[in-house]
Amino acid sequence: MTDLLAALADPDLPFLRYALFTGLLASISFGIIGTFVVVRRISYIAGAISHCVLGGIGAGLYLHNVVGISWFSPVHGAIIVALLAAFILAWISTHAREREDSIIGALWAGGMAIGLLFIARTPGYFDPMSYLFGNILLITKNDFYFVIVLDLLILVVVGVFYNKFLAICFDEEYARLRGLKTHWLYLLLLCLTALTIVLLVRIVGIIMVIALLTLPAAIAGNFARNIRQMMVAATLICAVFIVSGLGISYTLDLPSGSVIIIIATAVYILSLCRFKRRGRNRG
Repeated sequence: MTDLLAALADPDLPFLRYALFTGLLASISFGIIGTFVVVRRISYIAGAISHCVLGGIGAGLYLHNVVGISWFSPVHGAIIVALLAAFILAWISTHAREREDSIIGALWAGGMAIGLLFIARTPGYFDPMSYLFGNILLITKNDFYFVIVLDLLILVVVGVFYNKFLAICFDEEYARLRGLKTHWLYLLLLCLTALTIVLLVRIVGIIMVIALLTLPAAIAGNFARNIRQMMVAATLICAVFIVSGLGISYTLDLPSGSVIIIIATAVYILSLCRFKRRGRNRG
């Protein structure tokens, strides 16, 4: 960690400061949305959205470099495809439950396949590993601003719809009977999840996106007494994972995304063991 602190003070290494500050701010989005994903038990849907994102990234590269649409970047493609996948999955969940698993699988695999085809047809060298496994050190100033906007959006939307989101997470049928438009609320929640996933891909990559979205919230759920506590705890835990992972990966010259996920997984396993041991002692 001392090496990281020294590097952060180096004016010639601005990318490290962007990585650290973006990771800390992103923890707010991950903690809040991750809590809803864990409570609502939609991690498999989040996984499908994350893998579809590669299709948008590939399309963005192709349109930018081959078609010549200079303003259209891989991030724009990722956002559009992620939101489109959220719309499709929300519709499937409410209108075709018997085919939900099959369509999730099709989107999961099809999105990645389309993305790889676009990347293959784009001239020049593009390393798909940076998209699949992430690299927080590639965070730019634009990503930093995107995180700020996303945090504000999530805080405002969740603040307005907090009780309604809780209703669809814990008892959607009862909420529907009370007159809530649960379909639109669920779609809104999936859209927020999709935007968070686009950001998460930049940090830990498509393959490991579900881990950082769910593990901090799952750990927080073992000791939090309510959803608000769970969100705050998940945000702090996620921030610790990102900072410690960034420090260790920089010191040992290892992939940052992988180190972050290994730390998160190890802490989650330890929290499960402690939780089970405590429950056994009470019994």
